[in-house]
Amino acid sequence: MTDKASGKTLGERYAELQAERERTWKPEQLARNAGQRRVLVERHAAKTYPRPGETVAPFTVVDQDGQELTRDTLTANGPAVLIFFRFAGCPACNLALPYYNETLLPRLRQAGIPLVAISAQNPVDRGIIDRHGLNFPVAGDPGYALARTLGITFLPEDQPQVTPGESWIGATLGTDSYEIDQPAVLILDRGGKVRWLEVSPDWLDRTESDAILAQLPEVGAKAAA
Repeated sequence: MTDKASGKTLGERYAELQAERERTWKPEQLARNAGQRRVLVERHAAKTYPRPGETVAPFTVVDQDGQELTRDTLTANGPAVLIFFRFAGCPACNLALPYYNETLLPRLRQAGIPLVAISAQNPVDRGIIDRHGLNFPVAGDPGYALARTLGITFLPEDQPQVTPGESWIGATLGTDSYEIDQPAVLILDRGGKVRWLEVSPDWLDRTESDAILAQLPEVGAKAAA
């Protein structure tokens, strides 16, 4: 189990991460990281993503135990919340997923709304589950199928050649590609209709739990019952 930064927003947790990096990273490393995120923000084209009311085609993702999770199973009883993250070793993802486990999952469970975290990494790296004691499924998206349907993947500017056996993102993901998911939150209604989609091109500026819960009046209704 990870230590919990109780009461802190995700933005505050990222501010602490950035402050630590500014203390410990070399200037060129900081500049490269900031530059990568800046390019993604500049390229961000929100109008290209599925809009509320549009239907996402049937999909299947595979959880940490090899179980298939389908669009129609996840939304059989109402909305489902899908959290897209980069990969299990991403420092920012190791703040985001435990934050959602701490601040979002309990409210969703009370309302009977499933929560699933998804990345392109196949098979799922259970390390991120075990490190943080995550209580929701973490799934892989084979062949980027769902993420590409949503249009939320990207290719970094820098794609150096790699030699066999060299550590690189394609080997980490198990995809043999530099392509990677942008962090995003998707709320799907029955039949795969989009209720809400928010994409975070800057991976250090992700959706807060309160913003997600604001899209789910079912949560408040269940609490008041």
